[in-house]
Amino acid sequence: MDVGLHVGRRAATALIVGAMFAFAAGAAMANSTTVTGAVIYRERMMLPEGAVARIRLEDVSLADAPARVLAETTVPARTSPTAFTLAYDPAELEAGHTYAWRATISVGDVLLFTTTERHALDPQADRVELLVRRVADGEATALPLTGAWLAEDIDGGGVIDNLQTTLEIAADGKVSGSGGCNRFSGSAKVDGDTVTFGDLASTMMACTEAAMNQEHKFHAALAAARTFRIDAGQKKLFLSDAAGKVVLQFTAM
Repeated sequence: MDVGLHVGRRAATALIVGAMFAFAAGAAMANSTTVTGAVIYRERMMLPEGAVARIRLEDVSLADAPARVLAETTVPARTSPTAFTLAYDPAELEAGHTYAWRATISVGDVLLFTTTERHALDPQADRVELLVRRVADGEATALPLTGAWLAEDIDGGGVIDNLQTTLEIAADGKVSGSGGCNRFSGSAKVDGDTVTFGDLASTMMACTEAAMNQEHKFHAALAAARTFRIDAGQKKLFLSDAAGKVVLQFTAM
């Protein structure tokens, strides 16, 4: 047998097989369905650095077995909504099976948000919105309100440069800090992006008139606060009153 002819046939066969695989892959890609969407949470807050949203299309037909993942994507997440694009192959959908979208937001191994309701797949839809809810175990990470904060502005009037007015919020809602003259303590109630401060107990030291005026305005602003917003990138905390006006601005300590 002519060796050159044999090699030539093998090369031709390899080219044909390669072309068939390329054609099959191209056909599968051409037949895929692309869905755009958004992962949404209701809290008005920035997410911590490194947060990611993971979106999956799953076969959830068997209640007593793990869901089978048909398609998956991961995108950086900093705020709501977080946009995504995901492609899946409709040929993988089986008659009589149930398919649903699932979304989570996490930082490293800490789960912050997850879908809690079934978002069934609509094969005719090219867009989907997935509502995720905060997970209790990840609350301290997802809610940077917990920590120590230094006041930068009180009701639009700034602060005295050499006078530190602070606010410290513990994970259990306990509140403490300094108005600039006197120490105080109490509690806060946080629900979603709302916050209310209860009656605060304070020491009774006398300071300069300017310091006492700032302290009075600080406590009045805390009492008026109804919502909060976190800018995780700048490490800022904003407290707003019922009308939406920012009454306190802090920076992380």
